[in-house]
Amino acid sequence: MTLSSLNAVCPYFTMFPLEFPMRVLAKEQGNSKWVYDPFCGRGTTNFAARLKGLPSVGIDSSPIAIAIAKAKVVTTTFQAVARCAEMILKESPYPIAIPNHPFWKLAYSENTLLDICRIREELTRNCKSPARKVLRAIMLGALHGPRCKGLPSYFSNQCPRTFSPKPAYALKFWGRCNLKAPVVDVLGIIRRRAERYLSTQLPNVNSTILQQDSREWVDTGLNGLFSWVITSPPYYGMRTYIPDQWLRNWFIGGPSTVDYESRPTDFQHSSPERFSQQLRQVWLNAAAMSAANARLVCRFGGIHYRKQDCIEILKFSFRDSGWRLTTIRDAGSALNGRRQATQFGEGQKKHPRQEYDVYARRDD
Repeated sequence: MTLSSLNAVCPYFTMFPLEFPMRVLAKEQGNSKWVYDPFCGRGTTNFAARLKGLPSVGIDSSPIAIAIAKAKVVTTTFQAVARCAEMILKESPYPIAIPNHPFWKLAYSENTLLDICRIREELTRNCKSPARKVLRAIMLGALHGPRCKGLPSYFSNQCPRTFSPKPAYALKFWGRCNLKAPVVDVLGIIRRRAERYLSTQLPNVNSTILQQDSREWVDTGLNGLFSWVITSPPYYGMRTYIPDQWLRNWFIGGPSTVDYESRPTDFQHSSPERFSQQLRQVWLNAAAMSAANARLVCRFGGIHYRKQDCIEILKFSFRDSGWRLTTIRDAGSALNGRRQATQFGEGQKKHPRQEYDVYARRDD
């Protein structure tokens, strides 16, 4: 087990590697400099700051991202998480709502789904303690994934681990392969995962994770606080974060079906110019809360069906933003690590688009 084990509590397909913020913060140590991520996702930047002993703030509009990120900045033990799960399964009443679509009957065995629903309803009611926050993230990470030959690590039938399978496709796949929902020990999976992620004691650092829209969120009480802004915004054209995580969205209280309706907090992708304007507002807000000598590092790229030049989009967003661009570096592609541009599906022939690390300084 390593200090970074907890970072793997719940992977999903838009994550960037821990090495990215760790490399940026390599020379920093202690609690004198604050780190800010306005698109914190699953909390990778905040977790890196914690490992370096640096206080941080993370903002994201996705409730799934926030649930995962919060687990990475709290302090608890694997024994406390296991006890929490055990008490919920022992004392919680029969669930009020159990999905009954054919997908659910093949995705999970009857008793497995019952246990998942009991934990879901209790954590939806109360998820305030550190142990419950980590338990929620463990449940999100174990909710779906591949079947293995040894002890099971996931609750579901054969599934991807980074994004939720669409019901119609999953039913066809399971039927074609004659795959039945496995009978698993939910508590056993929770215990093994909790021990894997929490066996090593992590620094206790001042960290805040908030579900907010970073285009609008500014805390005047934080003006001049941040020395580092390290982030990776949504790539232009990437709009299906919640639908692609619909099972995890269900677990934290969302619907038991895929919902493709856009939300007010979603970035608008109607044109590169409109997208850049929204990013500029995020940079302006970040600048207002950053120190005079603050630095910003941003990883950005593109997706295949949007052919616009991602660097031009990003350059436009930094005009009159409170930040001065200093360096643009090649960051490789999704083949160099799990990045936002990763493409999925059997037989995928397209090569992931180039990604870049962009460096800027507070423009005073």
